[in-house]
Amino acid sequence: MRKITILSMITLDGVLQSPGAPKEDTSGAFKLGGWVEPFGDEVYDKVVQEELRPAEYLLGRKTFEIWERYWPAHAEFWPGINEGMKYVVSKTRKKSEWKNSVFLKGVADIKKLKQSKGPDLQVWGSSEVAHLLFKHDLADELRLKIHPVILGKGKKLFDNTAIPAAFTLTDSVVTPSGVIIANYKRAGKVKTGTIGS
Repeated sequence: MRKITILSMITLDGVLQSPGAPKEDTSGAFKLGGWVEPFGDEVYDKVVQEELRPAEYLLGRKTFEIWERYWPAHAEFWPGINEGMKYVVSKTRKKSEWKNSVFLKGVADIKKLKQSKGPDLQVWGSSEVAHLLFKHDLADELRLKIHPVILGKGKKLFDNTAIPAAFTLTDSVVTPSGVIIANYKRAGKVKTGTIGS
């Protein structure tokens, strides 16, 4: 079975939209794109370089279309992105000229892919796919970069459809610029109790 890992740059209020550039994703009149740039430093860059190793990807259509326009011409920064398989969840797209792109219709296809043999899958961006994974308990790991900024609006990593799920912290570091980089793995059901009892 393949493991599905969600990698996300998020704000303190959970926004993940358009982290890399002002015009990356302006949908919903989002005007604060490129909010990650001020937080780059040596520690942050080292973590990102590790995450850019060759992999296979599970993406939403909107993220895929942003990548499809950008990465084929900029692969020197992310050498493995063109070679890696890209599985795209879409109700409207069925093909792409970008090599190694396969289109899935929905949750049933994601489950089938997860059960298949092959490398683990990474989810970048793709808030709607992340919501589906949390709703159907298909996310095995989270690799979060929590930035010390609040944006107030924008696409968020979490919504109200996620099932209750516990995670265990497996690794963490705080960068000099104040970004909390925290990795979590799925750890069963949520436990509750009364404080002090």
